[in-house]
Amino acid sequence: MNAIETLSTRAPGVMPDEDTMNTMRCDLAAAFRWFARLGMHEAVANHFSVAVEPSGRYFLMNPRGRHFSRIRASDLILLDTEDASTLDRPDAPDPTAWHIHGRIHARCPHARCVMHLHPRYATALASLADSRMPPIDQNTMRFFGRLVIDEGFGGMGLSTDEGDRLAAALGDGNVLLMGNHGVLVAADTVAAALDEMYYFERACETLMIAYASGRPLRIVSDNVAAVTQQQWADYGQFAIDHLSEVRAILDAEEPEYRS
Repeated sequence: MNAIETLSTRAPGVMPDEDTMNTMRCDLAAAFRWFARLGMHEAVANHFSVAVEPSGRYFLMNPRGRHFSRIRASDLILLDTEDASTLDRPDAPDPTAWHIHGRIHARCPHARCVMHLHPRYATALASLADSRMPPIDQNTMRFFGRLVIDEGFGGMGLSTDEGDRLAAALGDGNVLLMGNHGVLVAADTVAAALDEMYYFERACETLMIAYASGRPLRIVSDNVAAVTQQQWADYGQFAIDHLSEVRAILDAEEPEYRS
């Protein structure tokens, strides 16, 4: 089933209170800084966003041209998917960020937090003629049967049409491997998106190193892969603990991310 929202206009839901909004800002700012530490950023490109109310119409995103390692909670800009004049505003986001995230938030209700990166190993996998992820370890098995591969790259995401195409490709999925491009993760919280992105890049790293050996892969059965994938899904608190620890490290070493 494809649950893409077909309506062009979505009425906004109840906006969060100040404390909730601040938590969302701090969580997302922490994610930017952490992925910079991991070397998964790319200059001042790439973008994360999080919907702040139930409809997904309003969302927070990083401003154009700001390095991930310098993002603060207060830097994040609040955008409206229905505001056609967004790119004309003085603090307009990066055009590719707007066209990709705006359309995904507008059309994919499950995509509460959307993260797009060009990390080394995921992008290498996205550059292969066969970008599938065989189940060779626990991390690759996490994505068994869940990876959506987009093979329709036609240039940078600089139009609403391209944003709609990517939203359609993502569908109900959570991980979109963007052929010739990078990776996009959609999840219900910042914690879940951070954890998913981290483990996807680790899975890609293992796979690409195994490919580089030139030796046959030890691929498990579909049954074992499916069981392991479900065990990951049932792990519960793991993603929440992951983000909590990331924030604890940043609280001690880079507390200005919260400001």
